Amino acid sequence: MNKKLLAVAIALGVVGCNGSDSDTQDRPIKTELKLSIAHINDTHSSFDEVKSSFVNDYLLNGQPVYTSFGGHPRLLEAANVYREQAETENQSMLFLHGGDAWQGSAYFKINKGKMNADILSQMGLDAMAMGNHEFDLDNQTLAEFLNAVNFPVLGANMDVSADADLSGANNLLPYTLFAFDGFEKEQVTLETMPYDRPIVAVVGMVLEDMPSISPETGDVQFMGEIETAQKVVNELQEHGIDKIVLLTHLGLSRDVRIAENVDGIDVIVGGHSHTLMGDFTNLGMGDNAEYAQIVTTPNGGETCIVQAGEKAQAIGHANVHFDENGHITSCEGGNTLLSSDTFYDNNLRDDDSLLTSSDQQQVESFISQEKNIEITAEDEQLRSHIDEVYKPELEEAYGENISYLPEDIVHERRPNDGGTDEHGSGVAPIVAEGWLNWANSDAVIDVLPYSHVDIALVGAGGVRNTLEFGDLREGHISLELLPFSNYMSVLQVKGSVIKDLLNSTITTSLDDSEHMGKFPYTAGLRYVFNEDVIHTSGSFEVLDVLDTEGNWVALDESATYTITTTNYNANGNDEWTALYEAQSASADRYDIVIKENVADIYPVVRVEKNGDSLKAIYSDNEPDCDDSTISCNTDALSVIDYIAQEHPVLEKLENPTVTLNLLDR
Repeated sequence: MNKKLLAVAIALGVVGCNGSDSDTQDRPIKTELKLSIAHINDTHSSFDEVKSSFVNDYLLNGQPVYTSFGGHPRLLEAANVYREQAETENQSMLFLHGGDAWQGSAYFKINKGKMNADILSQMGLDAMAMGNHEFDLDNQTLAEFLNAVNFPVLGANMDVSADADLSGANNLLPYTLFAFDGFEKEQVTLETMPYDRPIVAVVGMVLEDMPSISPETGDVQFMGEIETAQKVVNELQEHGIDKIVLLTHLGLSRDVRIAENVDGIDVIVGGHSHTLMGDFTNLGMGDNAEYAQIVTTPNGGETCIVQAGEKAQAIGHANVHFDENGHITSCEGGNTLLSSDTFYDNNLRDDDSLLTSSDQQQVESFISQEKNIEITAEDEQLRSHIDEVYKPELEEAYGENISYLPEDIVHERRPNDGGTDEHGSGVAPIVAEGWLNWANSDAVIDVLPYSHVDIALVGAGGVRNTLEFGDLREGHISLELLPFSNYMSVLQVKGSVIKDLLNSTITTSLDDSEHMGKFPYTAGLRYVFNEDVIHTSGSFEVLDVLDTEGNWVALDESATYTITTTNYNANGNDEWTALYEAQSASADRYDIVIKENVADIYPVVRVEKNGDSLKAIYSDNEPDCDDSTISCNTDALSVIDYIAQEHPVLEKLENPTVTLNLLDR
């Protein structure tokens, strides 16, 4: 089989076996294996360290310690430590990436996938899962990335045979095999694998509903996760391969679902839900699901699940022991936050904020005794490479100052997570207010057939980061916070559609292991939602709309409201299904770009669904974002204008519109 063609032939079991089922000759040796797995996921172009803080009641009188975590030079340094340890002990090792290397920082906005290919190829990765954000640009750019990396990118439930760009791409495989001789390993295929060494299969699994999350999937077809996983496992087992790692970008809840429904998977290394698995209450970060979670499979076997957070802040490490029949007898380890050795007592992070030498020693002593945080140096060569090749252009791209933040404004997708209260993100409401303000500005409302826009709705996943203390420049919004270059949509829907949308996305998000990008934030509408059955259901206590006189009144399900959101969410992507259903027959909607410095509208007549792909159908042409006279990123431009005009000093908004009351966990 042509290794360049990622098709479902293997998953469907049409590849012949090496001999009959009774033939035990040409099969890998059955032997015990101790495997070290270092893993990362959802690194999102976080090549530099990420500002953060931690707190412990018994450290510095319970005051927060401000520092920075991660970045790719620290990830590489930590991975090299695991490699050196494995080599010293002559232990087999894999270094895996759970997908979503793309997006997330200004580096990506400027360099597309080229910097990602460059930096990731210096990390020593053995394989990476295909993430949804790898489809954010176009398949030609994705193919260029695939052709440039020095490791396989995996997705067994993808068929790219009909896609002109990806069908010939290098390094795109359903799975890959590794033959081990202690620490030494060789990447092999079914045809070339030796029979005197243990073989480990690493199988990729991507979102079966990828087109509903990433519209730019071209002619790629996606198959069911559970069905494909079982078929691929069966095929591998028929070839005598009984040590199987599933490398996924599905989210923890789907990883658990696969483990509960598929036999033969030993370890799942995941991504997508950004879950920093393990108990981090010692750092004030919560208990986020057990690391190396063991799930019982249908036939009574066991699957071990791991995941390592987000934004290159932590690295996971699991030690897995297989018996001679390929069953795991132990799977243990944990995630480690990779900390800088510089600590501050406040978020100013200037010389006056540096800890005193005695406090510094106390913090270092504390960290040395904790298993889930470690002071880690940066790999010097990779740090220098980033600074010399990529940093200068980055600094130039940020543009003018538009505001000043006296303190961080935190973004968290779901309220109550990440140390937030029941109102959650402080950033998403600012985005919502910016969109609503812009949609009601004379420049926009004058080109629309509406007199007023009532509500702005923001999907939490479209807002990418916390806004940090200090000067706020244009690029902090357009390159980091809202990097997807979506254009704004204004449409009319019934109140019942809005309620259905909110209810479905909030209810789904009650499951702690769900992907929280769908969670809705608002402007012009406020709600209080109370969880009634843990992880399962809840109800609205308050659901109000702000009328044109500034009064809060109950949402009228029979009334028509004018709302604004991005074209991505307006189409119903990321499980905003209610908006798709409301527009499937006909739409009262206009998408808005800036053409030659003037708002320009594109009427949408309906939204079509083809499989999981959702597409707006326009009455005439759709916006041409390749036209140099057109600016399509009105999602970011609107917020830049709003902040520059209304908030010379930007602080968290006083009156939260979102309240989510969760039951105790």
